[in-house]
Amino acid sequence: MEAPFEGKTKTLLGSVAGSLDDLENLICTLVDISKLDLGVVKADKCSFKLSELLNNLISEYQQISQQFKVELRYVSSDLVINSDSVLLARILRNFLSNAFRYAGNGKVLLGCRRHGDQVSIEVWDNGMGIAQDQIQEIFKEFKRLKPSQNAFRNGLGLGLAIVDKISKVLEHPIMVNSTLDKGSVFSVKVPLGELNQVYQSTDPLSFMRASSELTNSSIWLIDNDVNVCAGMSQLLEGWGCIVTTATSLEHLQQQVDTEHDHADILIVDYHLDDDVNGLDVANDINNCRDFPLPVMMITANYSKELKNEVSNSDILLLNKPVKPMKLKTSMLYLLK
Repeated sequence: MEAPFEGKTKTLLGSVAGSLDDLENLICTLVDISKLDLGVVKADKCSFKLSELLNNLISEYQQISQQFKVELRYVSSDLVINSDSVLLARILRNFLSNAFRYAGNGKVLLGCRRHGDQVSIEVWDNGMGIAQDQIQEIFKEFKRLKPSQNAFRNGLGLGLAIVDKISKVLEHPIMVNSTLDKGSVFSVKVPLGELNQVYQSTDPLSFMRASSELTNSSIWLIDNDVNVCAGMSQLLEGWGCIVTTATSLEHLQQQVDTEHDHADILIVDYHLDDDVNGLDVANDINNCRDFPLPVMMITANYSKELKNEVSNSDILLLNKPVKPMKLKTSMLYLLK
């Protein structure tokens, strides 16, 4: 029988685990920066309701606002904007995370203001503020101010550098106004969209799923690593999803009728056992269905060949490691 870890051993293991998490985050972030610098990331813009994006963000951050003693307020909007929802969400998440980090048990406000044919999406906090001579510095890589509390304490000083690069991809200007000891406001200016260009689903169930985020969404997950299946199942079920996991196509078919049963999203790993790949599995499933499933492929394969192959399909490709918020945003995107 194994004895539980105690005392210094438990502390040491916790420290090692934290360091490994930091290293994973650093590698993932550096990969993102490299993609942005190489011009690999392209904006896929469309018109959508701003409220849908902001409601999702508020739902996520309200779950942790009490934990970090931050009062989060939100002013909704009925405006339609034109942007890439995934990239724009990345910018706003960074704004919110920074506001939580520096609010110091204070208040954070997410809202927007219309300026002619554009809208400024803003995140306000009443925290420690930033000196004027440091505002430009915070957008440089590995530049980070000392946080006022432990929220998001493991920041790497790369978040705002990524924001700056994404804003250039989107052609959305970033602005910062701050006063020491009074607080800051970070904003991104986005063009308005056309209401008649907004995708409107004719399926009321799809609309209900999008409005209530991922609750009761049926997810099929295929990964040959049982530990990944268990971890993903726990994460997705925590978001209210109904999850069926399998280590192969055959294993999935033992649990569901892949030709006729309902599912909202199919998530597949690329490298499966016996030289089977997730791309072929996804195609095998969808080729037998009257209406193909939205497919998300998660892989550590960064090859151009795979990217080119996937680019000719409707499959959404994510590279490992995938952070929970990025996974959730991508799933919401597929459900639109």
